[in-house]
This record gives sequence, structure tokens and C-alpha cells, in this order.
Amino acid sequence: MKISIITAAYNSASTLGDTMHSVLSQSYGDWEHIVVDGGSKDGTPELIRDLEPRYGGRLRWISEPDHGIYDAMNKGIAMATGDVIGILNSDDFYTSDTILETVAREFEDKDIDAVYGDIHFVNDDNLTKCVRYYSSKSFRPWKMRMGFMPAHPSFYCKREIYNNYGSFDLGFKIGSDFENLLRLIYVNKITTKYIPFDFVTMRTGGASTSGVSSHKQISKDIVAALRKNNVWSNSFIVSLRFPIKLSEMMISRLFKTSYLK
Repeated sequence: MKISIITAAYNSASTLGDTMHSVLSQSYGDWEHIVVDGGSKDGTPELIRDLEPRYGGRLRWISEPDHGIYDAMNKGIAMATGDVIGILNSDDFYTSDTILETVAREFEDKDIDAVYGDIHFVNDDNLTKCVRYYSSKSFRPWKMRMGFMPAHPSFYCKREIYNNYGSFDLGFKIGSDFENLLRLIYVNKITTKYIPFDFVTMRTGGASTSGVSSHKQISKDIVAALRKNNVWSNSFIVSLRFPIKLSEMMISRLFKTSYLK
């Protein structure tokens, strides 16, 4: 089973090397890495070109202007030839070298359409210290009415699912990943499975983790996504996710357990 890993990049020369090396370190060998660069000017294309020989033909990449990260992801999905597709952002890297091996093993069950697991966050000045753990263990589809979703960087899905139900809607600023998962999991009821495994190490400071303004925008996008897909909810219900997240974070720190984003 071939796995396509899609990385959207833009001016990512300082972090993309970690991403690419973590792909190259995977114990599972049947994969392709598709890097979609948005026309970077900081040396990102040169970095990709330098590492390309190490891939042995398993890297495909383009560098051209795009309309943002979701447009780049859509380009990657269109380029993918694998049976299964996963997203690995250009400032993230795999937590271990057995991630793709674990994913492939789960997809031996032909009834599974997608899998997801856990991720953790680190600060850029210390990539070995976890500052937040995001577990998808307690996720249930009904929680999407409140704006919850599985950890998207841990989400691996059959390519045919994207072909059947579509990829990312460019009408959302930072909530297109939520809208996509809502459409796949809640509306079209694809078959998913949670894997209790830490998939990805994420640096803090991304579009969805960069302050009050991003939280306001993601809430706005969540409400719009629910309405677009005719899923009953409202702004008040979505706002309840914040005290729930806060309480889970406090419990996590007190008892050293993981929590849902």
C-alpha cells in the first residue's frame, strides 16, 4: 500500500529540513513525498533540491505561486498517486520513525476509510519538550457541532474518499481543515479509527495557534462550515468548546494526562 505525504511550504527553509528528514527516516518504504511550495524566496526550493537525491525518486515537488496553504494541499492531493493520503506541515515532523508503518498496518482492514491519532506541540527553542499534548481519543462525530475535530496532522485517508467527497474549500481562512473533516466524517459518515499513537511534533505559532485573533477566526469559520454543510449548531454552542478546552488543559497539567483540542 502506497502512502502519499503532502507538505505545503512557503518560506520554510528554517524548518522544512526537519520535515523532510523525518519522512526519509520512516521504517515503512512504500511512500511518496509531495512538496508544494508557494514560490518561496528564502531558499526553500534550494533546500528541496539539495535533499532530493536522498529520496531515490520518491519525492515530487513544485514551486509556484498559490492561494494559500489549502490551495497548496489541494494541489498535492491532485498530484498524489498513493492509496492513502496524509498531510505533514512544513514546520512539523514525525514523532517517530514508525508512523507510516503504523498507518499502513491499520489500513490492512479494508473497511477503514481513515485513521487519526494524537500529536504534541513544542516551542521552536526546545523541540524535545512537550508544551501541549492533543489527543483525539475522546473525539466523537457529534462533538463537531461544538467545533471539535480529530488532530488533523494525524489524519490519513484513502485517496478515493477525497475523490468522492472533495478536498479543501478555499473559502475558509484557517478553518478549511475543520470543514473538510466535517464533510467527510459527520456528513458522509466515512469509517474512521482512532490510533492511540503520537503521530506528529508541531511547532507552536501556526495559523490556528497564534493568539486571540486566530481563535476568533477559527470560531467564525467553524460556524460557517456547520451552516454550509447543514449541520445544526450556533455560535453559542461553538463557544462552549473554549471552557471545555480550558478545563481539559487544567486537568491535563494536574494529572499529566492528555486532552482534546
